[in-house]
Amino acid sequence: MEYRRLGRTGLKVSTICLGTMQFGWTADEAAAHAILDEAVALGCNFIDTADVYSRWVEGNDGGVSETIIGNWLMHTDVRRENLVIATKVRGQMGTGPNDQGLSRQHILNAVEASLDRLQTDYIDLYQVHWPDEETPLEETLTTLNDLVRGGLVRYIGCSNFPAWLLTKSLWISDVLGLARFDSLQPHYNLVHRAEFERELQPLCLDQGIGVIPYSPLAAGFLTGKYRRDASLPDSARAGGVQTRYMNEQGFATIDALDAVAQAHKATVAQVAIAWILANTAVSSAIIGANNMAQLTDTVKGAEIKLTPDEKAELDRVTAWK
Repeated sequence: MEYRRLGRTGLKVSTICLGTMQFGWTADEAAAHAILDEAVALGCNFIDTADVYSRWVEGNDGGVSETIIGNWLMHTDVRRENLVIATKVRGQMGTGPNDQGLSRQHILNAVEASLDRLQTDYIDLYQVHWPDEETPLEETLTTLNDLVRGGLVRYIGCSNFPAWLLTKSLWISDVLGLARFDSLQPHYNLVHRAEFERELQPLCLDQGIGVIPYSPLAAGFLTGKYRRDASLPDSARAGGVQTRYMNEQGFATIDALDAVAQAHKATVAQVAIAWILANTAVSSAIIGANNMAQLTDTVKGAEIKLTPDEKAELDRVTAWK
């Protein structure tokens, strides 16, 4: 496993980050613990979760993924200091008016709850899950700064921020002498490029922001299980994939991935991950797994090094205007 610096920081993270949105949803606690064990054995030191995972599952109030990770931490032989644990704040965690958002009130309550569920004294990377238009940026950033200064959080990051808002956030932090965002989680993959590459990528490269793309396999489309003239796979995400990606350019992308995969004796999913990691702006790619087979297959994408011609061809097929 390769390790890269998270942006301009000295923190080194594995190029594969284990995403745990499935924990408590399609992977129960026993399966999740086995996946965590295997991920670490494969060299992964980076784990990403959020307080809202799996709030959307009937009967869950959120925090399930964090709780599963916390229980694993209490029973694993892996030393806490050898892991980089990232979680997020913003989503609805209760019925009250202050049970969501990026206000000082909610962040301080949420970080304590996350620490309790994770059964740890600190969070390595604390991320705002998406913007909060109702809270001044200064309030959010000063609160996050207090968490860093107090030792509860080591680094801060953001997710789903447009370029203008990330720029404004960095400016406020620099002017006020606050901890600044060191990472960005964008939606980024071979069939969803423009949103990140148009403005966010040059900004992150210029400002030393580590990039941690989520959905690098486009909700499963880039695994190759969606094909021309084939029945949709039995998946809860199939309808969304059909609407967004099952078009001529999408299928041309799969064809191009097939060609590269054959040259490397790899799978389509592995090549899609290799393409993400060939981008020098990217620190780590977040992959989820329902089971061990998915994990061990996808992780191998980090070992593939595309030739310049292979990357150029994939870029050409998926070019945006």
